[in-house]
Amino acid sequence: MRPETLDLILSGKVPKGDVLATARLAAIQAAKRTWEWIPLCHPIPLTGVEVRFETEEGAEAAWVRIEVGVRAEAKTGVEMEALTAVAAAALTLYDMCKGVDQGMVLEEILLLEKRGGKTDWKREEG
Repeated sequence: MRPETLDLILSGKVPKGDVLATARLAAIQAAKRTWEWIPLCHPIPLTGVEVRFETEEGAEAAWVRIEVGVRAEAKTGVEMEALTAVAAAALTLYDMCKGVDQGMVLEEILLLEKRGGKTDWKREEG
């Protein structure tokens, strides 16, 4: 996004309202309802959803990094819930800011780590 867009987000001056708070709610709702979004996914009772935003501003562009951690006491992993939550938060951020910056780009939704279920997995650095 443009640096001015991030400035609007951080100062709370985006016309549609508090972007990060709304994106956080979207992420939590999406995690809880992933089974309705993704075919053949089943509902999992979640015990926690943690949403973190990191921002960075360069001379010509700025970024919001969205990271979601999901917990459940289940025999399956919740990586789809975390990935869906990130997508929903990013789409919400875009929707709320598109009136001031239609050139924003959403990219690189990826799994960082998974514990539980049948396997544990962690993305290697780099």
